Amino acid sequence: MNLKLISPTEYISQASAAIDLAHHRVSLIAMVIADHPSTHQLIESLIAAAQRGLTVHVAADIFTYGEVSGSFLPLRYDKKGSRAATTMARRLKAAGVKFHWLGKGRVTLFNGRTHSKWCVADDTVFTFGGVNVYQEGIEHIDYMFRTDSKDLADTLVNEQMRIQRVERSAENYPSHRQSFDSFTALFDGGIIGHSIIYKRACELAKQAVDITFVSQYCPTGKLARILKTKPYLLYFNRPEQASALNRALLWFSRTVSGLRTDYKKATYLHAKYIIFTLPDGSKTALSGSHNFAYTGVLFGTREIALETKDPAIISQLESFTKHHVA
Repeated sequence: MNLKLISPTEYISQASAAIDLAHHRVSLIAMVIADHPSTHQLIESLIAAAQRGLTVHVAADIFTYGEVSGSFLPLRYDKKGSRAATTMARRLKAAGVKFHWLGKGRVTLFNGRTHSKWCVADDTVFTFGGVNVYQEGIEHIDYMFRTDSKDLADTLVNEQMRIQRVERSAENYPSHRQSFDSFTALFDGGIIGHSIIYKRACELAKQAVDITFVSQYCPTGKLARILKTKPYLLYFNRPEQASALNRALLWFSRTVSGLRTDYKKATYLHAKYIIFTLPDGSKTALSGSHNFAYTGVLFGTREIALETKDPAIISQLESFTKHHVA
């Protein structure tokens, strides 16, 4: 299976084109989905697909309301951005899209977040990256992988149906994995304290002789303690690049872990991957939606990642590091 790394703008353009050509099904999930200038093309393609009679499922976390209103937390529903998000959801539903807000009825605003990202149009898949579907998400340094695979498409469509089903009772399900020809897909099901993605990152970090870490946030918890014993390059945002709560999280995690970032660019970094060099010289990579911060494990966020030894995939991540991160 060939995976091609594409930019956020390429993701929106190519996903829109794939949806326009689809004949059977479309599934889109992200933490944030909004009808902004950079994402309008995708929203219109979703509406057109539903009006053609396709089965179209779209799911976004209620954290969308916080992001589009400038308050991070979904506390204000009367602001212009929040009203626009509600209007978008109504337009999608009116066109026949099966639209779902995720994360309602949780114990806290942080528990039960759905942080996974993918888009499926028939058997064309965009996933294993961190792109949120709104203006800032498209402007961040980030990527998605594109591939054509019925098996992976079926897996992601079924996963989305499972998420939407358990959301009706605000429940979660065990993390799990599924193997494909050149990678393994890892899914965190949202159980508090359980993340096979974070656990696997710690296992690989223990084995590695060199590590390149890229994420929105500073690593924390067990992974941070392991990293401090290894040769590494760490790339995560500086506190001054973030706003409000994100700034506090970056400052706190950096202070507690004692780790410092090698990221010097001005644009906000949102990509999430780790490349591990193992003692025999081989490399393994993790890439997806997980920030590799222990807070996500504690709060039980739903996540997706790929684990791969495929040199073709890893070389694309290394090239991304060279041209967009380092």
